[in-house]
Amino acid sequence: MTTRDIVIRGAREHNLQSVSLSLPRNKLIVMSGVSGSGKSSLAFDTLYAEGQRRYVESLSTYARQFLGQMPKPDVDSITGLAPSISIQQKSTSRNPRSTVGTITEIYDFLRVLYARVGQGYCYVSGQPIRAQSADQIIDSLLSQPVGTRFQILAPVVQNQKGEFRDLFDDLMKKGYLRARVDGETINLAEAPALRKHHKHTIDVVIDRLVAGSGQRTRVAEAVEQALKLGEGRLICSAETAYARAAESETERPARRTRRPAAELATEMVAESNSDYRSTSENRSTSDRLYSSQYACAESGMSYEPPSPQLFSFNSPLGMCPECSGLGMRHGFPLHRLVLDENRSIQKGALLLLDWSKMGRWPKHLLVGAANAIEEDCGLAVDSLLKTKWRDLPEKARELWLYGTGERHVTFTWRSRGGAWKHGGKWDGWSNRLLESWRTAANPMRRRQLEKHMEVVTCTACSGERLNRQARNVRIRTAHPAFSQQGRQPEISLPRLCGLSVREASQFFEKLVLDPVQTLIAEEVLKEIRGRLGFLLQCGLDYLTLDRSAPTLSGGESQRIRLAGQIGCGLTGVVYILDEPSIGLHPRDNTMLLSSLERLRDQGNTVIVVEHDEETMRAA
Repeated sequence: MTTRDIVIRGAREHNLQSVSLSLPRNKLIVMSGVSGSGKSSLAFDTLYAEGQRRYVESLSTYARQFLGQMPKPDVDSITGLAPSISIQQKSTSRNPRSTVGTITEIYDFLRVLYARVGQGYCYVSGQPIRAQSADQIIDSLLSQPVGTRFQILAPVVQNQKGEFRDLFDDLMKKGYLRARVDGETINLAEAPALRKHHKHTIDVVIDRLVAGSGQRTRVAEAVEQALKLGEGRLICSAETAYARAAESETERPARRTRRPAAELATEMVAESNSDYRSTSENRSTSDRLYSSQYACAESGMSYEPPSPQLFSFNSPLGMCPECSGLGMRHGFPLHRLVLDENRSIQKGALLLLDWSKMGRWPKHLLVGAANAIEEDCGLAVDSLLKTKWRDLPEKARELWLYGTGERHVTFTWRSRGGAWKHGGKWDGWSNRLLESWRTAANPMRRRQLEKHMEVVTCTACSGERLNRQARNVRIRTAHPAFSQQGRQPEISLPRLCGLSVREASQFFEKLVLDPVQTLIAEEVLKEIRGRLGFLLQCGLDYLTLDRSAPTLSGGESQRIRLAGQIGCGLTGVVYILDEPSIGLHPRDNTMLLSSLERLRDQGNTVIVVEHDEETMRAA
């Protein structure tokens, strides 16, 4: 026994009968024996429990209240014990947001890599995103229809916590009178007290304008001021009156206490349209972001400059707004949406779409959407709603169920006073039903809809978890395995995470970066390549980085966390593992042993509860 040994005296936890022994530090140690002999009691319930307890006791009282206190094991004394880390099979994560990439922290480095050297593409035109000049922004603002009322705002705070009293005072001193705080326009002189620990978004109102001739000088001044205050960004908030016809309609059925699910669902069509959210002024406001740093010259679309948060499916800045970054959501699967392919939409082909019981306003919206889809698909006017579902083109069926995306749809409302047009987006019948379920205040209505719902892949992001901007940032590789007809393919972050560990390792062997990008990405790439290598050493080359943690086996989960610990580079730690070789093919066992030896060579003590002969001989 040396002073560097871990000395245990009188261990009596569970089946242990006053066991005393010494273990050499910085060695690979295997504990083996029959079931019930006390292997786990000594390794986990004695060594790990005492090491963790001592570490927690060394922290402040404030920190200990968040970690919880482990009970002291039944042992006389343990000396020479370092902080301990346990990697057990039974501790598999049940969090659906945890993936192979997040557990190993590879995804965190990928977010930084894509934010710093990725090339963004406009999801409207498909063209690369470049900086946008002030003149281009002015021209875009002046191209709006004559008479359009709009505000120019400067974004100064986005999803940040704080009270921002000093900011409000500073803005007033600079002469600004109004701001939009969390979507509500306020007078700065009467600014509300904001919650300190809640996230807030604050946009300063620069000017309110009406599109038309003779406005260029005023618009130019407002743009210059907004770009300066917003650090290269401004928001155009166009206001459009919309609801008068719907509110004044007299032929809509009166509300009743109890109504059929079909009628309740269809009547929600008009009320749930995302472009028709009413404000206190009975107006609908749509925002468009302009940036002097990040914009598409062809479509005029401006985007937020990419940041690591943009590529996080756990952040509001990056997650898909429909599924909140889960990739899955409650929805209506196709086999439940389509009731009878031999009927037309008007004759009851679709779930909860009863044409005979609809009011004029829902019918008006559906006809407008149908006309837009007919134009897209080259169909005869007024044919979509009357044609049998099975006879409609696949594209038309998909657009009707899942929406037309960002395309602006014009709806024409005809009443006694004449025709009145307004614009919006068609989100699709499936999303209309889903919105009805979300906003249903009546529990009975929710149950009527829920019986038709299942957990399905999110149609907005196709299960990729991120929003459209993040999904359209790509990095190029020159590896032969990815070449397509002589081109060097560019891969988005979700697609990269869909590759196996071995394929991802090949992707990073030959990235196409210029000298500046190479310098920026050097340290990040070193971490990514190293951690992918650790996963390969642990025999996990077949896993994908987006594989959800709850779907992993106990052995896979343990080896993933082992690879993560190797990547952390900790020293002076006692690692305790529970049968890491379980489920491994013999050809992969040698690589696993190499990983354990590497962990030991970093200056750690590795204790393994194991029955594998090869592992015991290597100890």
